Amino acid sequence: MNRFPTFALALVAALMSTACVLAPGSSRSSDPTDVARMGEQAVKTCGEGQVKEVNTRSFSCK
Repeated sequence: MNRFPTFALALVAALMSTACVLAPGSSRSSDPTDVARMGEQAVKTCGEGQVKEVNTRSFSCK
């Protein structure tokens, strides 16, 4: 019994399921002034030392 077609199909399925996924807007470069501005807003909202994450579009508190 020839198992090459089954192996090839399994290999293609595995390669397709591990493809790179790009999120919308991830190709844009981040402007340091936008991050700094969002960081200042995060500190005002969350409080000193309570900021978990900051990026150009949002922030999150601890």
